[in-house]
Amino acid sequence: MANNHENSTALGDIAARQLAIATRTVPQMGTITPRWLTHLLQWVPVEAGIYRVNKVKDASSVTVDCSGRDERELPQTFVDYIEDPREYLLSAVNTVLDVHTRVSDLYSKPYNQIAEQLRLTIETIKERQEAELINNKEYGLLNSIAPHQHIQTRTGAPTPDDLDELLSKVWKEPGFFLAHPLAITAFGRECTRRGVPPPTVSLFGSQFITWRGIPLIPCDKIQIEDNKTKILLIRTGESRQGVVGLYQPDLPGAQSPGLAVRFMGINHKAIASYLVSLYCSLAVLTDDAIAVLEDVEINKYHEYK
Repeated sequence: MANNHENSTALGDIAARQLAIATRTVPQMGTITPRWLTHLLQWVPVEAGIYRVNKVKDASSVTVDCSGRDERELPQTFVDYIEDPREYLLSAVNTVLDVHTRVSDLYSKPYNQIAEQLRLTIETIKERQEAELINNKEYGLLNSIAPHQHIQTRTGAPTPDDLDELLSKVWKEPGFFLAHPLAITAFGRECTRRGVPPPTVSLFGSQFITWRGIPLIPCDKIQIEDNKTKILLIRTGESRQGVVGLYQPDLPGAQSPGLAVRFMGINHKAIASYLVSLYCSLAVLTDDAIAVLEDVEINKYHEYK
């Protein structure tokens, strides 16, 4: 039998830990992503919550002349505008955070409970914002693409030829491809199979693979259904007649552009409530600012020879 006296001659680890101060982290949440799309968009402040996209009615009707005729014979022209331009309204993402005052009073060392609750709530709202920018039925990227800007994959798997065709659709200063990480992996696999491994570029301190110098930006908000997904190519910015993000400026309690936190008070059960609101939308200024590759298969394997 073991000698109990010998086993108790020194302080054990478990007992000793009771006097030690553990180093703690802030709460970790696996659903937080880099949200590259929101970083890459140009964000335009919308003072009254409405963004009107005025467009030329018929660009081909604008006539000019470069012959050497007498100036008295110069053509006359004007640029007409469409009479019912599309208006984008800001969309709201809201939630109410409840924190019992007892919790915030007693358990806010070393980390402030209210601050951490708000941080995680704001992260969740921003994740939802990125999902809405892509999938919202009214203004989302996938629902704002003109019919002639849709193309199909040649073989199912995303190939360099497919991305070249996307570039033919968005050839005026294309900014970036946007794809699910698994679609980017599938594209890299096709490039390797063809012997043309894509180079990488550093953005925001991270590495991204590129095609024709255009980075492929990963985003898990692009859905996968039946092993198929989509790859987008986007041009951004007002000056480029591209895609722009919209937000409400000068909100009371603003924490970041378009996002505000407001204290709503403490109820009779000693629960403090905070309203967290984010107002945003997205506008595609011209049809050729965005194109999509459809039916991208993410797990289509070829026989290597």
